[in-house]
Amino acid sequence: MYKLVSLAFATVLLVVSGFAQGQIVFNSIPSPMPANLGSLGFQATQTNAVGDRIVLSGTARNLVTVTQTMSSWGCQSGAWYSGNCVSAPGATFAQPLTLTLFTVGAGGSVGTQIATTTQTFNIPYRPSADPVNCTGGRWFNTADGECYNGFAYNATFNFPGVLVPNQVIYRISYNTSNYGTAPYGTQPCASTPQGCPYDSLNVALEGNPTVGSMSPIGDAYYNSPVAANYCDGGAGGVGVFRLDSGCWTDPEDPTFSYKLSVRFNAVNIPSNANSCKNDGWQTRMRLYGSAFKNQGDCVSYANNGK
Repeated sequence: MYKLVSLAFATVLLVVSGFAQGQIVFNSIPSPMPANLGSLGFQATQTNAVGDRIVLSGTARNLVTVTQTMSSWGCQSGAWYSGNCVSAPGATFAQPLTLTLFTVGAGGSVGTQIATTTQTFNIPYRPSADPVNCTGGRWFNTADGECYNGFAYNATFNFPGVLVPNQVIYRISYNTSNYGTAPYGTQPCASTPQGCPYDSLNVALEGNPTVGSMSPIGDAYYNSPVAANYCDGGAGGVGVFRLDSGCWTDPEDPTFSYKLSVRFNAVNIPSNANSCKNDGWQTRMRLYGSAFKNQGDCVSYANNGK
């Protein structure tokens, strides 16, 4: 079987924080962002969670941020599929997203939990349909003169100082009407023409990472209550987050593997004053990415956090 993904054509709304982000130790978010990204919708594909195993590059292992690209197909009124989508410029909806990190167990299994965070993001609605320039209810991107369905958004999670190993399994999850860790159930928005915006929210996918590496072609980590959604038809367990091997590829190009669009930024924080010595201060940084001026500066930070 092959995973069904949507082509979430989009431009990216970048989240820019007020502090340095350290160094990129893993990245599968394209730069510059292409107009076309595949995406996986939890409500549409009966998904509870999705993720992957990643191998970090470099030596920095104190996380600062993890950025996950989402793709929003929701409209303030109307719907993307009915050709009458209308959204005010800059309009957003608040949506909690949860990102969890695990160790890698035997045979690539999901190991013990390292850290988890749930943060609420103001996710943009996709722009209004443009019937003059586009067909099929799509919106028009003046930057490249193309028409698209989804609108991509980079959700940046703060993981200040969490120490991670060289390999981790990460999981992205959020709730929809019927799926996620705690589905919302039937809410008033479900009876509107536009439906609930979280039901039109997708996780963006990209091909191969440019920094670090991921699990083999065709593999991902997945949780669904539907046995048929797993590559093995549910033989390895249903409704659990686990390795899902062999079917996360493009049916027209089996060498292309659907991989989540994500970026990990990390720093090397001095563990103690001794780690600053013998020029160690030159390879370490403060939590939010600023460099030390000299060994004494590093020792002061290690002892006092300043």
